[in-house]
Amino acid sequence: MSGALRFNVMHFMPYAHLPENHKEFKSTWVSFPNKYYDPEKGHELYQRYFEQLVLADKLGFDAIVLNEHHNTVYSMMATPNVVAAALVPQVKRAKICVWGVPPNFMLPNRLAEEYAILDVLSKGRLEIAFPLGTGMEYWSNPVNPVTSRERFRESLKIMLQAWKEDGPTTYYGKFYTYRFLNPWPRPYQKPHPPCYIVGTGSPETIELAAELGFGYSSVFVPKQKALELNEKLRERSAHYGHTLRPDQLPLLNFIYVAETQEEAEKEYPVHLQRFFEDYARSTPQWLAPPGYISVEQLKIRSAGADKMHGAFDFKAISGAFFISVGTPEKVANEMGEWAEKMKTNHLNSVMHVADMPHWKTVKNLTLFAEEVIPRLRKGENR
Repeated sequence: MSGALRFNVMHFMPYAHLPENHKEFKSTWVSFPNKYYDPEKGHELYQRYFEQLVLADKLGFDAIVLNEHHNTVYSMMATPNVVAAALVPQVKRAKICVWGVPPNFMLPNRLAEEYAILDVLSKGRLEIAFPLGTGMEYWSNPVNPVTSRERFRESLKIMLQAWKEDGPTTYYGKFYTYRFLNPWPRPYQKPHPPCYIVGTGSPETIELAAELGFGYSSVFVPKQKALELNEKLRERSAHYGHTLRPDQLPLLNFIYVAETQEEAEKEYPVHLQRFFEDYARSTPQWLAPPGYISVEQLKIRSAGADKMHGAFDFKAISGAFFISVGTPEKVANEMGEWAEKMKTNHLNSVMHVADMPHWKTVKNLTLFAEEVIPRLRKGENR
């Protein structure tokens, strides 16, 4: 590890109240009927989730991480910038990270403006990650997946121009034309908030992050693959003249802490199982719309699709991915080992999954803050 460790809390804000007949549906994404959404229950869940994230801020976590998904019980953050705006006045110290809005789904100048507003509102506490969007999102948004990467690149170019250059400027591209690119307000941080790209390891995405000098976070890829992606990004970043810092490589992990190993293994796995089997349940059709990824990547992802979207083996998943369940000492040791091996000091932890009750999330956050973080801080100061 290099530099002070950083601890994020990432929340998916799922709709926890699945109907009894949900197993009858092949997917809980895209086509799962929204008649099963109860706004009153949704309101209660938002209040609960906000309480958890405000608690994380009070407990000393460094950042709150939000993300975007559509047409799914997996997440109630179809527009995470709205959620971020609601959190800014409640979260007093932690960074607000929107990881994030697919820029190819938005008008890029509008997204640049929204992020600038959040950055000014929070007095420079905003961080941004740009995803291409899962395959499922392309069934929910009228964007041709064949053009997704090209549109993604052009959108980022426009946003960076809007942030970096004094306006009004002009931009004439394939997808967008701006005679007056002149956003008000401009970001609080200069020239713009810290930026990352988030993805599952497509070579094109890695190359773009390296070219722009952005950080990169791989999500839902096995440990060995994540290591290879980090090494590849360092190599390609150097090619473009960028030196990648450890904090630019957020490490996504799933954590549950309890007083004993027995308690942890009794309280948590059922929720992780529901996360993978029910909340992340999709189909090959939704995962890879035509043109979304290359044929080579399609073959790779299809081979592991069932394991990541609809099947569960706690031992296998815990071994393959960054998942730590147990006592504070065990969790701290494993997270320290991950950070050393991955050469990162940026730990992005999911501490609530699926239908986990409020008391378990509060317990998890509190024990992590009071027992795990001090152990890791002590270790980095040796």
